[in-house]
Amino acid sequence: MRSLPLLPFVSGLCRLCRPVRRASLPGWPGLASLAPVLVVMVMLAMPGAVNAAPKADLWPDWQVYDPQSTIMVDHAEWQGVLDRFVDQPEAGVTTFDYQRALSERANGIYAVAHYIDQMVDISVSRLNRAEQMAYWINLYNALTVKVVLDHYPVASIRDIDISPGLFASGPWGKKLVRIEGRTLSLDDIEHRILRPIWQDARIHYAVNCASIGCPALARDAYDAKRIESQLDQAARGFINHARAIHSDGDGGFVISSLYDWYRDDFGAGDAQFVAHLLTFAGPELTAQLDHIGGFDVSDDEYDWALNAPQS
Repeated sequence: MRSLPLLPFVSGLCRLCRPVRRASLPGWPGLASLAPVLVVMVMLAMPGAVNAAPKADLWPDWQVYDPQSTIMVDHAEWQGVLDRFVDQPEAGVTTFDYQRALSERANGIYAVAHYIDQMVDISVSRLNRAEQMAYWINLYNALTVKVVLDHYPVASIRDIDISPGLFASGPWGKKLVRIEGRTLSLDDIEHRILRPIWQDARIHYAVNCASIGCPALARDAYDAKRIESQLDQAARGFINHARAIHSDGDGGFVISSLYDWYRDDFGAGDAQFVAHLLTFAGPELTAQLDHIGGFDVSDDEYDWALNAPQS
């Protein structure tokens, strides 16, 4: 759910340069002074890196499922956490009270950790497809909350730089859990399992990145029996909020960067993208989309501030 931000990218280069600068010979420019040049060189060598998002890259092992399975995964503990700490200040927006979840440890951070431990012990390959989808979405969201709680207070999830790699930012690449003998990161769950197996754009509205600009963290745990209606609800909630799309006042639209990062998931062209929006748009947005001569995007935005209650 994120692009590679430029600031940590530059910062990574500068951190690399500091030891060399101290060891520089008299008369030689410190390597740190060449950081801007190095940034340009690396960016030219990796076109699109700054705004890149992970591709949907299927790990075939996770395709295994049992269509006849009647096993039902119990997400009650996660639901208890959501009931206690998630609030909805306005339509399409939710917040998570990380501070209170840390102070009420038994019902907060300990409950999240215990739920994750329960999920890790489940044989996912024995589930049917609907149970698997609900399982992965709920686990992703619980892991995201746990990561933030483990590092709180932070202003943004991007400040949690635990991913491996010199230019990595945020927690998404960090291996967090071991399931059926394989270690997985948040990126693995979203881009190696959820997106490629289901190929459903609504997944982007279900997985939460603990940020204001992100689609809302659902107040109800995803449930295999009603997951289709839950995914529709998540899509409607986000699409009809201004952070997803709004008029720029000059005949164009400002869209969420989510649609830029994962453009192909929402349709190959403008017509398909608008059709996706209209599927879930309410009367106000529908009227705006129906009364334009062409779909003109003037800018994209994303607020990475933590989705905690505002003081």
